Amino acid sequence: RGLSVLTSSTLTAAISIQISLFAMFRSAVFALALLASTSAFIIAPKAARSSSVLQLSAEAASRRSFVESVAATGAVFAVTSLPAFADGAPAAAPAAPAEKVKYGDFPVPDTWGIGGKDYYSDAARVVAHMEYATQMEKGTPNMDLIGKNMKKEMVDFVSFYRRFNNISGKQSFSTLYTAINVLAGHYTSYGTKFPVPEKRRKRLYQEYAEIQKNIRKQR
Repeated sequence: RGLSVLTSSTLTAAISIQISLFAMFRSAVFALALLASTSAFIIAPKAARSSSVLQLSAEAASRRSFVESVAATGAVFAVTSLPAFADGAPAAAPAAPAEKVKYGDFPVPDTWGIGGKDYYSDAARVVAHMEYATQMEKGTPNMDLIGKNMKKEMVDFVSFYRRFNNISGKQSFSTLYTAINVLAGHYTSYGTKFPVPEKRRKRLYQEYAEIQKNIRKQR
């Protein structure tokens, strides 16, 4: 009987030890699994960050290479675009200046002012004076004096004849009034010593031709 009791106690102790060992083994396995998953979680972002850094570095290197290639191409283009001159070779002659457009030979005004008695006579006189003043270039004798007289004559003409409704409504007066504003505006902006620019000059001579046609037709 004593042997049976001892054997039963030993068996019970052995089973308890096995159960304890199994529990410890299960805890160790769970801890290892948890540690493995944590390590993977920590390492994965690091790897992702490393991959992003490598990708950004590659993109920066690509952009730097592109900029360097563009700069090199521009330098080659600039060098190859320059004209080649042989040592001691004579330089090319400068291009001749564009020839001035000649609109006619206009007489130099010798009398200034309007009579105030006949509109068509006064309009024809003002237009003739404007034709000469418009074609003046730098170096024209008495350019400044002619410009000042021209400006005064235009102002006097408009101030006098625009008061009459039967005249201010005429086609010749309307076109002449526009041309006077253009030439007077040139004198106001640039003075009487500066020639009328070609673009403005061309426009004025077109208007002069229209005014003279209307004067001949008494319009």
